[in-house]
Amino acid sequence: MSKGPVVILTALNLEYQSVRQRLADLQVHRHERGTRFEVGTVHGTSCRVALGLTNKGNHSAAVIAERAIQEFSPLAVVFVGVAGALWDATRLGDVVMASHVYAYHGGTSEDDGLKARPRAWEAPHGISQVASHLARLGDWADPTPGHEDGPQVRFGAIAAGEIVQNSRLSAEAKWIRQHYNDALAIEMEAAGVAQAGHLSGAPVAIVRGISDRADGTKSSSEDRRWQPRAAANAAAFAVRLAVELMREQEEAAVPQDGRAPSAGRFDRNVSNTVHNSTVGIMASSVTGSSVHMNAAPKASGPTDLIKELNSFRDQLGWHRTEGALDEDSYREALTDLDLALRSAVERTPESSKRTVMTLKRLRGLVAECPALVAALAPLVAAAGDLA
Repeated sequence: MSKGPVVILTALNLEYQSVRQRLADLQVHRHERGTRFEVGTVHGTSCRVALGLTNKGNHSAAVIAERAIQEFSPLAVVFVGVAGALWDATRLGDVVMASHVYAYHGGTSEDDGLKARPRAWEAPHGISQVASHLARLGDWADPTPGHEDGPQVRFGAIAAGEIVQNSRLSAEAKWIRQHYNDALAIEMEAAGVAQAGHLSGAPVAIVRGISDRADGTKSSSEDRRWQPRAAANAAAFAVRLAVELMREQEEAAVPQDGRAPSAGRFDRNVSNTVHNSTVGIMASSVTGSSVHMNAAPKASGPTDLIKELNSFRDQLGWHRTEGALDEDSYREALTDLDLALRSAVERTPESSKRTVMTLKRLRGLVAECPALVAALAPLVAAAGDLA
């Protein structure tokens, strides 16, 4: 379980400021490649937040999100900002929390038209559950003088592309509404952040405030009036979400009886890390066997690391056979595993660093298989010890 902060990213300075004003004790954190983050705590809480600006576009958002994940090992990444509504049912000022994200520019151009071939990422179940709970409570929004009806949180798909959508009449606008008619909002960064989270194994939430209707009214006086309010609403919900996620993590870290775990207690499991099963041992000690309590075996040197990496190949194959790992992820995972093995064989400080980065990328690919993630953890640590 990550002990890092919650990373909150925005594309526009207006959105950044809406989050920033909710944080205290801010300190600048400089990434070695020049990216600046600010790290602080949410007012009145102990929730730590690392705030960063990605600028516009999925590509820029993906790079900065990946950088933030590697730098902070966050509990979660929350992307916050404004978006256009695709349908009139979503009101200006409402907040849309992505149930899943479409990268809608994937497609194939054929004689009878453009056929959609999107990539899609679902929101993590745990984060969605917390967000739904907060939406039901309805006490997250800032009071708005003169407005009796506060903003609502809506859950649905968000479409992310590479261009600003500001029409309902253009061919592309009609195509989007035809092929992605379940999408509530449209914007330009969510797909990049979602992909970075997928590859890095970090849970991602996309929170958008509706500032316009993507219908030709962008840059109007109405849009300029709603954009700050939509950004503030998205920031309010996202920060409240961050606080709740951090609170849940802190509660999970403390045993319900309030006592620290003891070596003499019998509520621990013995895990078979190859097949992700659990076995019990009715004995006070075990000899002549490789038994690992609550952990996978840790490689203690280069030879052990190579041996364990080769053993991990069998685990990948087993998970594919059982249907827990799809074919595309399996093949990409094998490619990364081969790269890690080649780097490990070189046995130099630089190659060890490459091994660590490759294994972290591999961990992102198999993030949906907890047993594989658990098996990789000691291998990443072992590769880091050799660097």
